[in-house]
Amino acid sequence: MNEMPREHPPGPSVRVLLAEDQGMMRGALALLLGMEPDIEVVAQVGTGDAIVDAVLTHRPDVALLDIELPGVSGLDAAAELREQAPGCRVLILTTFGRPGHLRRAMDAGAAGFLVKDGPVEELATAVRRVLAGETVVDPGLAAAALSAGPSPLTARERDVLRESAGGATVADIAARLHLSGSTVRNHLSSAIGKTSTRNRTEALHEARQRGWL
Repeated sequence: MNEMPREHPPGPSVRVLLAEDQGMMRGALALLLGMEPDIEVVAQVGTGDAIVDAVLTHRPDVALLDIELPGVSGLDAAAELREQAPGCRVLILTTFGRPGHLRRAMDAGAAGFLVKDGPVEELATAVRRVLAGETVVDPGLAAAALSAGPSPLTARERDVLRESAGGATVADIAARLHLSGSTVRNHLSSAIGKTSTRNRTEALHEARQRGWL
């Protein structure tokens, strides 16, 4: 993102937490946002598992979360923050602007959703707007999400697909999710049908591409 200095009226700083697994990107965002006169980056984390504890410790006004993080995803963390830190506004910032991700972010209580290729002044403005109570969404992505419609997958079908990654067997998935083997097979079969694919590997890929996982 390109930094463009501007003047803003004096006032209390907006406290921001950054969750981004790529250290260089995280450092660059912290540096650029820190150059804004009314924004202070109070915490930085590189894994999804660390988000909630960091928010409860540092009490940011806005949590700026990537989606794809080690451990808990940014979307799952957003849902947990809604329960444990309702006063913290969540802004999702991701490389991949997928309609399914936008819908899931809004369902999780996120106040905004932007892609990373925008200018830093747009991000800084979005931080201020979500703190003011607004919802900020990339307009192109919003239109795509409306066209795409909601995910057809049930929560259990999503769980089973996620656990199938890496070549996990039906028995493996059943043990992890405390389900019977027949139930796992039924969920996998349904997910394959809903994604119009031939097998669970293709179904997992398609669901990820559409932002359903």
